[in-house]
Amino acid sequence: MQQAIFGGGCFWCQEPVFRALDGVLDVLPGYCGGSVPSPTYQQVCQQDTGHIEVNQIQFDPARISYRTLLEVFFGTHDPTTPNRQGHDVGPQYASVIFYQDDAQHAEAKAVVAEVQALLPDPVCTQLRAAQPFWPAESYHQQYYQQHPEQGYCQVVIAPKMAKFRQRYANLLKQA
Repeated sequence: MQQAIFGGGCFWCQEPVFRALDGVLDVLPGYCGGSVPSPTYQQVCQQDTGHIEVNQIQFDPARISYRTLLEVFFGTHDPTTPNRQGHDVGPQYASVIFYQDDAQHAEAKAVVAEVQALLPDPVCTQLRAAQPFWPAESYHQQYYQQHPEQGYCQVVIAPKMAKFRQRYANLLKQA
């Protein structure tokens, strides 16, 4: 089992994407990159802790590669908008990869270069060495699965998931 940590906007939007992939064993929303130990959602939203909303992904590299996770990550958020995804604005919504080792760092740099070659705007995704990960509060865990009728889930996450399922159908877990 290996681990990846990605931040691509609101963790509610990224968690169901990665949870749906075959080879992903667990996804845990949380916070990474800041200076306050064990931050709360309220502290992170105040934008002075330095934390970014991320998802910690546990995956089986025999079933899904880190490169594939990176490709899905870049294919499901806008890596050209600094500190923003849609209507979610602030440093806690930065596009970031917290690489776990030199191999992940090299792979992330290569994929960023490939993505940049396809886009007219600069990729602003940060590549940062692994830092302490702090799990988000329990009410953030599997938020989309728990609250599919909630407005944000219907307007933002459901359409994103529909596009994701269509584009990455060959990578999805079998029901």
